[in-house]
Amino acid sequence: MIPIKNIIVTSVLLALLAVVVYSQLVSVDIFWAFREADGATNWQYIANFSSSLLIIALSITAIRLAFTRRTARRYNHELEEIRAKLEDRVKERTATLDEANVLLQDSNNALEEEIDEHLETTTRLRLSESYITSILRSMPLMLIGLNKEGEITQWNTRAEEISGLPENTVLGKNLWKAYPTMTVTPAQIKKAQDEDKTLTIKYSQRGQFHFDITIYPLHDQRETGVVILVDDVTQRVQSENMLIQRDKMSSMGEMAAIMAHDINIPLQAILKDVQTVRQDLTEEHIDPIGLNELLEDALIRGRQAATVIQNLVAFSDSGAEEKQFANITQVMDHSVELAEDVLSVTRGLRFKDVTVNKTYADDLPELNCHVPELQQVFLSLFRYACHALGKVEDPGHTPTINIEISEFYEALWVRVQHNGLGISIEDQQYIFEPFFANENTSLAGRDTASNGVPNNRDKGHYGAADRLSFAHFIVTEQHQGQIAVTSDIEIGTTFHIQLPLKSTNT
Repeated sequence: MIPIKNIIVTSVLLALLAVVVYSQLVSVDIFWAFREADGATNWQYIANFSSSLLIIALSITAIRLAFTRRTARRYNHELEEIRAKLEDRVKERTATLDEANVLLQDSNNALEEEIDEHLETTTRLRLSESYITSILRSMPLMLIGLNKEGEITQWNTRAEEISGLPENTVLGKNLWKAYPTMTVTPAQIKKAQDEDKTLTIKYSQRGQFHFDITIYPLHDQRETGVVILVDDVTQRVQSENMLIQRDKMSSMGEMAAIMAHDINIPLQAILKDVQTVRQDLTEEHIDPIGLNELLEDALIRGRQAATVIQNLVAFSDSGAEEKQFANITQVMDHSVELAEDVLSVTRGLRFKDVTVNKTYADDLPELNCHVPELQQVFLSLFRYACHALGKVEDPGHTPTINIEISEFYEALWVRVQHNGLGISIEDQQYIFEPFFANENTSLAGRDTASNGVPNNRDKGHYGAADRLSFAHFIVTEQHQGQIAVTSDIEIGTTFHIQLPLKSTNT
């Protein structure tokens, strides 16, 4: 701002200058109004007049200065506001820029992390793809991938080995044109695709090869529409067949040993009776009554041996026959009658000395079964029960066998319980395992003491009378049922047999 003092001095000088200039330019007497009568100039008037003019000029100047100062203050105030606003805007813009820089830096960091993650994911995907490819190529199964047109999209190493065709020569070609000997047909592929479910096919040539073929469709795949897995199970099937044959032979050996034992006892009694009769015939005084009793006893023993043989023949013939519907209670009653004949000549406790209690449910449905085989199962259980009952040394003990038959959940349940010596936990693990005779076992598969009770044997070499593998085979394999045992050493043993009423095997 211009100081007021300078403005006043400047105004006065300008006024005087204006007067002088005007007086020079205008050749008139400017002081005529201030002259006296005698022509003398009244300078007092001139000074007063000039002072008045100067005061007026100064007043106008002061007023204008006041307005100018006021305007200047207003402008300065507006400039200050504009400056403050500009500073605020600069601060806001600076803060925005700082925030944008921070966000940009965060974005850059996030982008770098995302790029690193993407690179890591890409690396993992490549490794996973390589790993999956390695698995597919190294699979021991023949793996073939096909698209919807039947063209090959996958062909692993095993497929190359079996077919003799390298992968690069078959990819993109029709499967049946590239590999005409393929056992899978286009109709089977179409069936798996149309039904949208896995299709399993077993292809075999008896004695030569066995294949398990699995066909399953893929979803949401542009290239591959179906996958074929061909598993060569020839060795496994042959091993399983060998195990089955071994178990069958072991079971048949167990049955033969038991039957031989059952036949041997009455034959020994017959031979003894015949020898006694022959000796009596050489004496002078023959006892007809005694000889008749011996011959009658030999006849009974012969009938008992014949019964065992007939049961064995009937059992062997039943394997070629189809199942037939039979009343399970009648089968059980006939088995009890058979046990009274077969097991009445055994050493130790005889079956006819055992109390047999029967509890049959009413209106039991008929069972589709092999009758002679079921009779053999029940006979084996009765034989086992007789041995266990004979081991009880209590004179007041009453040997008892309880038989219960009922229907539950579309199956017949048969329970055979006896109060003889129970089975230990260890022996329960091997009771249904196949029997194997060794050099320490007799013809019947048993090492017996003088009283006919089986001695203790090493684990895995139980005698035929102590094993029920053949009964287990008949129940599980021939009738698709189940057999189990529950036992207590002091109380007794219960055998549980479940026979389904709806059998799929005829």
